[in-house]
Amino acid sequence: MEIVLATRNRRKVEEVIRIMVDLPILILTLDDFPACPETEEDGATFEENAVKKAITGAKCAGKPSLADDSGLEVYALKGAPGVFSSRYAGPEANDRKNIEKLLNEMRFLEGKHRKARFVCCIALAFPDGKVHTFYGYTEGLVGTEPRGGSGFGYDPIFYPEGRDKTFAEMTAEEKDAISHRGRALREVRDFLISRMEKKI
Repeated sequence: MEIVLATRNRRKVEEVIRIMVDLPILILTLDDFPACPETEEDGATFEENAVKKAITGAKCAGKPSLADDSGLEVYALKGAPGVFSSRYAGPEANDRKNIEKLLNEMRFLEGKHRKARFVCCIALAFPDGKVHTFYGYTEGLVGTEPRGGSGFGYDPIFYPEGRDKTFAEMTAEEKDAISHRGRALREVRDFLISRMEKKI
């Protein structure tokens, strides 16, 4: 089976490959289909964005397409940054600017008021129009300063529940075991294995 990852984010691709590595699946990306357009993430929810990207990828490539939308939700900020996580600091946003803005907005929050969760929705779309969605969540706390050099996005300031180090301080294997995307991908993995077994 061939699956197109509807992304050009190298780090997301690496995470998917790590978790799917032993399955008989050839992982392709949008880089293998230069004509496929970037999809505007203008949905109101993670699921809307993931489904839109997956459907666009499946139609363009003519193959099953996997897409995710994920982000950080801070409870005290009514779920912000949420679906705007990657562009929280505006049109010129990058990881550093997004983190700086969030930490500034949380500067007066302490203890339990810094609770947050990472959310990931993965959509798997097929050329025939069928779409399946899968979710993963990781609860935790937002720290007061960045720590660690691994990961991306808000990883340097997110402490998973019960852990004393951020996602950015963990090895890839440690993060995959408890991350929102790792959990959602394992749901996808189980679905694909079940699908393959039915065809045997």
